[in-house]
Amino acid sequence: MLTNDASVTSPVLPLAGILDLARSQRLSFNDLFQFAETQSAAGQKLEAAEAYKVWIAFNDGHPYLHLVYFNYSVTLRQLGDIAGSIQALRACLKLDPQFGPAHINLGRALEDSGVAAHAIVQWRSFVEITAESTPDKLAHRLMALQHIGRVMENAGLLDDAEAALWQAIELRPDKSEAGQHWSALRQRQCKWPVLATSDHVSTRQLLDSMSPLTLACYSDDPLFQLARAYQYNKSFVGRPDISGFPRKVPRKKSGSAQRLRVGYVSSDLRDHAVGFALREVLELHDKQSVEIYAYYCGEPVERDATQMRMKAVVDCWRDIATLSDQDAARQIAGDDIDILIDVNGYTKHARTKIFAYRPAPVIVNFCGYPGTMGSPFHHYIIADERVIPPENEIFYSERVLRIPCTQPIDRKRAVAERPTRLEAGLPEDVFVFACFNGMQKITKETFAQWMEILAATSDSVLWLLSGSDDVDARLRQLASNAGVAPERLIFAPKAPNARHLARIGLADLFLDTFPYGAHSTAADALTMGLPVLTVPGKSFAARFCHSIVRAAGAEQLICSNPQDYVQKAIGFAKDPASLKRIRASVQEQRDTSVLRDIPALVQRLETLFWQMQREAEQGKTPQPDLRNLDVYYEIGVGLVQDNIAYCEDSAYRREYGKRLAEWHDYSPLQRDARLWPNGTVI
Repeated sequence: MLTNDASVTSPVLPLAGILDLARSQRLSFNDLFQFAETQSAAGQKLEAAEAYKVWIAFNDGHPYLHLVYFNYSVTLRQLGDIAGSIQALRACLKLDPQFGPAHINLGRALEDSGVAAHAIVQWRSFVEITAESTPDKLAHRLMALQHIGRVMENAGLLDDAEAALWQAIELRPDKSEAGQHWSALRQRQCKWPVLATSDHVSTRQLLDSMSPLTLACYSDDPLFQLARAYQYNKSFVGRPDISGFPRKVPRKKSGSAQRLRVGYVSSDLRDHAVGFALREVLELHDKQSVEIYAYYCGEPVERDATQMRMKAVVDCWRDIATLSDQDAARQIAGDDIDILIDVNGYTKHARTKIFAYRPAPVIVNFCGYPGTMGSPFHHYIIADERVIPPENEIFYSERVLRIPCTQPIDRKRAVAERPTRLEAGLPEDVFVFACFNGMQKITKETFAQWMEILAATSDSVLWLLSGSDDVDARLRQLASNAGVAPERLIFAPKAPNARHLARIGLADLFLDTFPYGAHSTAADALTMGLPVLTVPGKSFAARFCHSIVRAAGAEQLICSNPQDYVQKAIGFAKDPASLKRIRASVQEQRDTSVLRDIPALVQRLETLFWQMQREAEQGKTPQPDLRNLDVYYEIGVGLVQDNIAYCEDSAYRREYGKRLAEWHDYSPLQRDARLWPNGTVI
């Protein structure tokens, strides 16, 4: 609500007295706001609304009437009267057509009422009338453009969303919100180069606004990803006031009767890739050893099979979606959680600020986010020795602990009856390359490799998940530009999970993307007997797929570099018998592979939880190493602007070491545990 800083001298009156003053035009603007704020804070919003309504009725000539209408609309919205709120906002705008907050709130109210198109019209009207504006109006213009972009993105109007967000970026390139969504939209639409600059916006500014998850699709530079996560955490989480949250002391465990209390926090404990990964993990937890709390912060779902399975096996399920970050943290702290697992990381609907309050003695990054958090409050990250080999621990702020395979799976997932190729829209007698990764993972370089593979194997097609009609058409045109017949790209429509699992085995070879490779998608493919060809890089997202392939027992499908990837793909297409032998081997060891040994994974996970608990009790919980990350960021942002698609590890480390030495020569650096001062030593 809007308030005025002027002092209020009138005594607090009961509602009847306030209404009497309002009718006789003796209740000042300031006193009205003071009364309404006091009543709202006390939970008496109906009295606040009544005071606003009566004051409006009898003070129609007041110069600040539009502000009263605005505050009245906010109170009505809090009471659930969205129609009344809309009416009040429209009355406000009749009095002051350029009042930015009312335009913003009216658009939000229309959107929440299910008429998103009307919301866009509302925001557009404000954008048009603020073409030449004061700084205050420019701020609201920026907000309106961001809302337009968000709603259009949710409606699948990606080109329109991108255009609106670009206007916002050019208006304020130093603000990151619009740029963050814009670069992700460009990736989803396979628009290359992803970062397209103008006279008003530089590559550096676009990189500064890129989210860590989008960056993982853009570049295989784990040091820069760590530094970006660190910067992102500072801007996204900031430094909340935690004075009212005393640091949780580890509860000492004595005797086998005491269970360890473990909390999973996620917006994806539902029918979602992360939910599918965790279903059986939660079911297999040893209830004699651990007590499981699930904190769901996602959107409400009904008759969700995954959520129902999880609710049936956890000791306590709490829906924290509607709680503030502080209240959610208080709930977790009140539950005396020993080990708190952040499943979201920096993914959609993440509630990272909850963890900033340290509601548990130990905080862990696991399962849902492919990278380091770069935060001062995540103590451990759980992965495996292939995703994070010992020499790569320098790329993470957390201490690395390991399980057999980073990708849990659910061995009970339903699979529909397998269709024929004809039923799936595929030709019968060709070699089918496939990739079921999201469009945002397809880079210009990966697509060029695919075109090279198709050009060398004339009797083949490439089967991809459909993006949208526009994106599919764009990729077909790019194929044609590369000399490949566009009809050789076949797009699979979205399908329910059981049907999708049934159809993926129709392909001959899955071609992974780089630098952000397949995760659960690779596990799905191998589970259904489809071999996956991959190139490991340096970062978490670029090494995940090769870990899954190795866990499935198919080391022959791990390539040494992009050239090896292209040649192996061509070789398998020209000698399908060799691929059939690999496929048969994967199928033969399917149920005994590390990938499907979920009991061993869960057992190891619980061993790690107890290790964390012992270290906490001994005062040995690791503290995140954040030294020199501002410098690594400045070096990395310069290197990433060149966006070299693939770089050997030794050359990568030497380049960072060289630039760190140059930096140190100008401004001495403190020693860190990464590449300074030993950046040139491999």
